[in-house]
Amino acid sequence: MLIHGFVSSTHTFHRLIPYLKDHFSIIAIDLPGFGRSEKSKTFVYTYNNYAELIIECLDYFHLKNCYIIGHSMGGQIAMYTARKIPNRINKLILLASSGYLQRANKWLIYASYLPFFNIVAKHRIKKNGVRENLENVLYDHSLITDELIEEYKRPINEQNFSKSLVRFVRYREGDLTKEQLKEVTTPILLIWGAEDKVVPLRIGKRLVNDLPNAKLVTYEKTGHLLTEEKPSEVSNQIREFIHI
Repeated sequence: MLIHGFVSSTHTFHRLIPYLKDHFSIIAIDLPGFGRSEKSKTFVYTYNNYAELIIECLDYFHLKNCYIIGHSMGGQIAMYTARKIPNRINKLILLASSGYLQRANKWLIYASYLPFFNIVAKHRIKKNGVRENLENVLYDHSLITDELIEEYKRPINEQNFSKSLVRFVRYREGDLTKEQLKEVTTPILLIWGAEDKVVPLRIGKRLVNDLPNAKLVTYEKTGHLLTEEKPSEVSNQIREFIHI
């Protein structure tokens, strides 16, 4: 099961999947609010609800156990899922997983109810620009192609994207606390880029200390989007970790 990160989609894994497809049955979904999934104005965007959605997918495909690969925010959702159904998750592979983020400030949550807030959010997203965001998540900027830009631009241009993003800011819980992380006993492989500007390597080093059954692998000259920069190497690490 592949879980993408914030303001992303299953396209996150488009270079990794070819290395994995001959060894695994793969399920990848666009989470509600992102990618090609519905930008719902009623869905409560919480990690808990995303984890429940992952569990429903496993039920739908009649999977009693699986491996979960989560990138960035997807890593946090993967750990939420593993806490709920530890007996059905064999191992977790967390790629530059988010960690230790608290819930949004109260003033920001209150502001999200203002009628114009989604317009401000939409302007902020457009102002940053897709290319600039990709430059922030990639160490090797030569990997930024027109195709990659268009893929990440598509959901942003959808009518209700900013509204769903506002709801995400409003409802998202904080990341798992240090005490909660210690409850995640599932074997975990953490993979990090040494030059990650989004979720710095220090977060990975904290996670490997707080998670009871984890190990950390890092790659030099690699940013946040490991699946784009090191698909072959990441695939090899995954297969070695799962013993295939």
